[in-house]
Amino acid sequence: MNFLIDNWMLLAMALASGLALLLPVLNKGSGLDPNAMVQLMNREKAVVIDVCEPDEFARGHVMGAKNVPLGQLEDKLPLVVKNKSTPVIMVCQVGARSARAAASARKLGYENAQSLAGGLKAWVLASMPTEKA
Repeated sequence: MNFLIDNWMLLAMALASGLALLLPVLNKGSGLDPNAMVQLMNREKAVVIDVCEPDEFARGHVMGAKNVPLGQLEDKLPLVVKNKSTPVIMVCQVGARSARAAASARKLGYENAQSLAGGLKAWVLASMPTEKA
């Protein structure tokens, strides 16, 4: 017990480094990467929903994406995607809003709702096509 008390800093550093090693593994399930998203779009005809505000959407978005701002998702998603078994991919600028949107969509009954990890930023870094409104 004295060893732990005397070396509390070493113990804290060991725990912090262990957590840092586990973090990427824990975050891996937090969304699709751009290549997986393209495959889902091509193979399963996934619908891409951009949950950014209209001015952000106009500056640039994934080609073919439909704009449904996060605040209007519960009202407008059923109008845009009528079949709840259709794969739905949520996208925003960096991935935070789209993760919340995917969770909201799953609560609405869209069991195949996912989010693009890293958002539009990751999409652009992967050299994927965008368009402006």
